[in-house]
Amino acid sequence: MGNNQLTSSMKFLVATVLTALLGFISGLFLPWWGIAITSLLVAVLVHQKGWKAFLSGFLGLFILWVALAWWIDMKNNGVLSKKIAGILPLGGNSILLILVTGLVGGLVAGFAAMSGSYLRASKKEV
Repeated sequence: MGNNQLTSSMKFLVATVLTALLGFISGLFLPWWGIAITSLLVAVLVHQKGWKAFLSGFLGLFILWVALAWWIDMKNNGVLSKKIAGILPLGGNSILLILVTGLVGGLVAGFAAMSGSYLRASKKEV
């Protein structure tokens, strides 16, 4: 493994963990879409190619939101998630609801991170 690959892997790991950490903190003070702001900022600070920024933002928030949704689900014995999954076309499947929750958060964070990566790239060209 070359030195360049190691730095790329470390950047990816740092961006993923930082996205999850800042996403959690922003959830304490901002509305749910605050994750887009933090993901964009992480991608501007930790420069990666667009697809890697998307993937690190997606994974960071997907894992965070799935973990938080599962924790909340366990705390109330799945009562709320079963009712919400019954309203949505998920057939009452609370696990599927948790995965859809993670998917929504991951997509928002991933696209915001990709935008941050391209924003940083466009600043270099100017």
